[in-house]
Amino acid sequence: MTTVALAVTDGMLHFELALAQEVFGSAPAGVTGPWYDLVVCGPGPVRVGRFGLEPDHGLGRLLRADTVIVPGWADVDQAPPADLLDAVRAAHEAGARVASLCTGAFVLAAAGLLDGRRATTHWAHTRALAERHPRVEVDPDVLYVDDGGVLTSAGKAAAMDLCLHLVRLDRGASVANAVARRLVVPPHRDGGQAQFVTTPVPAPGRHPLAELLPWALERLDRPLTVEDLARRARMSSRHLGRHFRSVTGTTPLQWLLTQRIRRAQELLENTDDGIDAVAAAVGMGTATTLRRHFHRTVGVPPDTYRRTFRSRNRSGPEGGERHPHP
Repeated sequence: MTTVALAVTDGMLHFELALAQEVFGSAPAGVTGPWYDLVVCGPGPVRVGRFGLEPDHGLGRLLRADTVIVPGWADVDQAPPADLLDAVRAAHEAGARVASLCTGAFVLAAAGLLDGRRATTHWAHTRALAERHPRVEVDPDVLYVDDGGVLTSAGKAAAMDLCLHLVRLDRGASVANAVARRLVVPPHRDGGQAQFVTTPVPAPGRHPLAELLPWALERLDRPLTVEDLARRARMSSRHLGRHFRSVTGTTPLQWLLTQRIRRAQELLENTDDGIDAVAAAVGMGTATTLRRHFHRTVGVPPDTYRRTFRSRNRSGPEGGERHPHP
């Protein structure tokens, strides 16, 4: 069972902490096998916003965690406590995957974990992070950054995107989608999407692409073009592009590619279809094309992805084993 430890101390933001608890605290209905062992670690009773919190363990417990999550840091002008920095740094040196949510990036930066890495935080604080920590490559225009064993997210809703990304890495797209359905949030927003978009989480029926997006998702097996989408939406290609950028934070073609890859992940996890059949089902045409785009996006070939998540998700509570992150 993978241990996820929340590193808390006075001065954390309660929203991001509660969000991580919702994602990693319990498995969604229908998901078999062991779920995460979520623990809360702190120096003692702490104040989180207006709430008092009793941690399960001291900060030393971070050393035995597989993943350490640092919630948002309320006052970015205040230096994080030394014991928190030491514990997070030691956990990373011991091999833990470390992630920050929102302004928790200031904690990771103060611990030296972001030096020489690409990172992000809430758009309102990206300049302060870059000025205070010049060795960090701060990207102000993305939802989250996965730089190997260190991950950072932008603010609020983007923290959910990063948590779902972690579940997707560990358990696959189908399980991450099940978590998203339980929490009634979009199952996937790519980390490279823009932070500030007109409709960060589009409400059904309340944006110009409300009818187009479901229509396109039902036709991923077809070679859709921007012109096809524009024609269906009854607008020019240029107008369509503006709406896509406003609603999704990305371009029509990039959005389509992302949906095709996510559909391929689900088919690889849940069917025995060959790679050629999967490629056809997601509109990639050939296995070669699918392998190229899949490897570039996910980081491993489709065959490796299938073996990893078939083994991982079919492991029962007693037969489960730990696997490296892809």
